[in-house]
Amino acid sequence: MVPRVATTRQGNSLMSPTLATLAAQHCKPRKGAEHALSRTEAELRLGLLSGWALSDDANLISKDFRFRDFHRTMAFVNAVAWIAHVEDHHPDMEIGYGYCLIRFNTHDVGGLSENDFICAAKVEALHVERAP
Repeated sequence: MVPRVATTRQGNSLMSPTLATLAAQHCKPRKGAEHALSRTEAELRLGLLSGWALSDDANLISKDFRFRDFHRTMAFVNAVAWIAHVEDHHPDMEIGYGYCLIRFNTHDVGGLSENDFICAAKVEALHVERAP
């Protein structure tokens, strides 16, 4: 089975996907198990997302973002909420002083879909500040 991954073209040859090509895509309605990614497909995409983790059952991806203070955390959360609204794909978020844990999965496919990785790439692009 050929993994369903966004790729870029240079001349007539296909290149590996990049974080930028993934983030440039938009979510599409995906319902049913035929849109669920296999563990191998998820791991391939996960390699583009620094610091993101795949759950043991390969049904969700997550990342714990850290910030210097609460207002930076909330600014980030609001930006993620806007992305979720525009893409119509919503993460689970756990928020506290200086951190935001984000989890993506696609309930309608019973696991992970391309939409989870598209949104994770967009979220990753937001997180410019790398607090210790």
